[in-house]
Amino acid sequence: MAAERQGGGGGGRGAGAEENKDHKDGKDNKENERPAGPQPGGLGDSLGLESILRSGGGGTWQARPLLQIVKESQQQHGLRHGDFQRYRGYCSRRLRRLRKTLNFKMGNRHKFTGKKVTEEILSDNRYLLLILMDAERAWSYAMQLKQEANTEPRKRFHLLSRLRKAVKHAEELERLCESNRVDAKTKLEAQAYMAYLTGMLRFEHQEWKAAMEAFNKCKTIYEKLANAFTEEQAVLYNQRVEEISPNIRYCAYNIGDQSAMNELMQMRLRSGGTEGLLAEKLEALITQTRAKQAATMSEVEWRGRTVPVKIDKVRIFLLGLADNEAAIAQAENEETKERLFESLLSECRDAIQAVREELKPDQKQREHSLENDSGKVSNIQYLHSYLTYIKLSTAIKRNESMAQSLQKALLQQQRSDEDGKRSPRPQDLIRLYDIILQNLVELTQLPGLEEDKNFQKEIGLKTLVYKAYRCFFIAQSYVLVKKWSEALVLYERVLKYAREVQSGAGAHRNSLKELPDVQDLITQVNAEKYSLQAAAILDANDPHETESPSQVKDGKPLSERFETFCLDPSLVSKQVSLVHFPPGFQPIPCKPLFFDLALNHVAFPPLEDKVEQKAKSGLTGYIKGIFGFKS
Repeated sequence: MAAERQGGGGGGRGAGAEENKDHKDGKDNKENERPAGPQPGGLGDSLGLESILRSGGGGTWQARPLLQIVKESQQQHGLRHGDFQRYRGYCSRRLRRLRKTLNFKMGNRHKFTGKKVTEEILSDNRYLLLILMDAERAWSYAMQLKQEANTEPRKRFHLLSRLRKAVKHAEELERLCESNRVDAKTKLEAQAYMAYLTGMLRFEHQEWKAAMEAFNKCKTIYEKLANAFTEEQAVLYNQRVEEISPNIRYCAYNIGDQSAMNELMQMRLRSGGTEGLLAEKLEALITQTRAKQAATMSEVEWRGRTVPVKIDKVRIFLLGLADNEAAIAQAENEETKERLFESLLSECRDAIQAVREELKPDQKQREHSLENDSGKVSNIQYLHSYLTYIKLSTAIKRNESMAQSLQKALLQQQRSDEDGKRSPRPQDLIRLYDIILQNLVELTQLPGLEEDKNFQKEIGLKTLVYKAYRCFFIAQSYVLVKKWSEALVLYERVLKYAREVQSGAGAHRNSLKELPDVQDLITQVNAEKYSLQAAAILDANDPHETESPSQVKDGKPLSERFETFCLDPSLVSKQVSLVHFPPGFQPIPCKPLFFDLALNHVAFPPLEDKVEQKAKSGLTGYIKGIFGFKS
C-alpha cells in the first residue's frame, strides 16, 4: 500500500509535476491504488478495470465496461474540447504511475529493457489497464496528427504509424482477454475495441471494404451489448454506434452505394444543433464525398450566362448548395436551422475567398477584357458575383427566418407574459429588417448585373416588401409609447409600400413567392389602424392621465422651486432635474483697457554728453589712438 502511494504521488521532480497537473484536472491520485479493506487479489471501485477475484484463484473478473473507462477518461481530459494533445499527456502520466505501482518498469534511467504483459503475470487487472492506456495514447497522438495534417501533409505518414501502433496494442489486449479469468462481457468489449481501431486504420488507408467490415463488426458487438445490459450502459454503447455509422455509410459510398450521401445528410439533420466530434466527423465526410463528385463539374449557369468553374473549393460548394438548402428546409427547429445557415455561409465565404485569390493576379487581364468586351465582365468576376449573390441571399433568408421566429414570440408575449426572461421587442425586428435592406442594396451593386433590368426590378420589389414590414414594426414601437399620430402616419406608409408591390409585381410574381404576403400585411395594418384610433380616443378622454395642478411641472429644476410644493415623479427616476447643468452664461464686467496718452506729450532730456562717441575709423583714428589723443 505504501509502495502504491509512493508510485502515485512521489518519485522524482517529473512525477510530482505530472501529479500536480492531474490535480488541476480535478482528479485525485487514487485511480491506481488498491482499496483499504483486505480482499484476496481484489481491487476497489475507483479504478477503470476494477475486478473482484473470487476466493481460490479460479473465479472470473467482473469489470466496469471498457468503453465507459475510455469515454470517461476522454471527456475528463481534453476530448470534450477536441484537445487530443492534452489527452495524450494524461495517458502518458497514467502509464508511468501504473508501471511504478505494479513495479513493471522498462529498465532504469541508463538502459531500456522492454517487457511484455503475458498471461502468466496477469495477477492484477491493472495490467489490462496498462495495455489499454498504451493503445489510447497511440490513438490520441494519431488524432492530433490528423488535425495537424490539414496544413502539413507530411504528418500523415506519422499518423498512419501511430494508428498501426494503437492496433497492435489493441490486439495484445484482445489476446490477454481470451484468458479464462476474464468474463465474457470484457472479452466482447476488447473485440469491439480492436475492431474499431482496425476500422480507423483501414479507413485512413482508404481500404473501404476492409474498413467497412471492421466497423460493422464493432457495430454488431455494441448493439448486442446494448440489448443485454442496463439502460445506462446501453446509452454509452448506442452513442458509439452513432459515431461509427457515418464512417460505415462513407465506406459504402466509396464502394459504390450512391444512396449513402443522402443518408449522411439525414444523419447531419438528426444530429440537430449539437456540436462535437460527431458533428465534425459528419461535416468532414460530407465534404470528402462532395470532393469526389466535384471532379465531374466543370461549369455553372446563372441568369442566362454559363461560366467555367476551375476552382475545386468552389465546385465542392456549388455541388452541395442544393443539399444544404434542402437540409435547411427540412430542419425541425430554429436552433438546427440557424446552425445550418451558419455552416452554409461559412462555406460560401471560403469559396469567395478562393475566387478573390484568383482575381488578384488577373487584374490587368480583366481590365483588358473589359475594354474588348464593351463592359462585359470576365468569367471569374461573374463567378465572384454569383457567389456573392448566394451569400447575400442566404443572409437575407437567415434574417427573415429569425424575424419570423421573433414575430411568433411577440404574439405569444401578447397572450401570456413571461417573467424572468427578456421578452422580444419590435426594435429587434427593426434591426433585422435594416440588415436585410442593406443586403439588398449590395445586391444591386454586383458587377455584371447593373444592366440587368429584370434583376434590378426584382430587387426593387423585394426592397419595397421589406420596407413595408420595417415601417410596420416601427409603428408598433411607437404604439408602445403612445405616440398615436406617428404610428398612424407609419401605418399609412406601410399601405403605400404594399400597394406599390401589388401594382408592380406583374411578371415577377414567381420571384416574390418566397417573400411574406403583403396582402396579409394590409389586412393586419387596417385592423391595427382601427384599434390605434380607438386607443388614442380613450387615452385622450382618460381622466387618470390628466395631471392635477399640484403635479404640473413648470420645467424648473428642484433648486429653483424650493418654496413651491409639487408632486414630481421624476425625482425618483433616473433622470432627475436638480439643477441646470451646465449652468447658463451670466454677464460679468470685462477687464479694463489702459491707453498711455501722456507718452505723446513728454519731452525726454538730452543724453549726448553721457553717451561715449564712437572712435573714428581709418589710419588717422589709429594714430590718434596710439598716442592717446581723444576727440
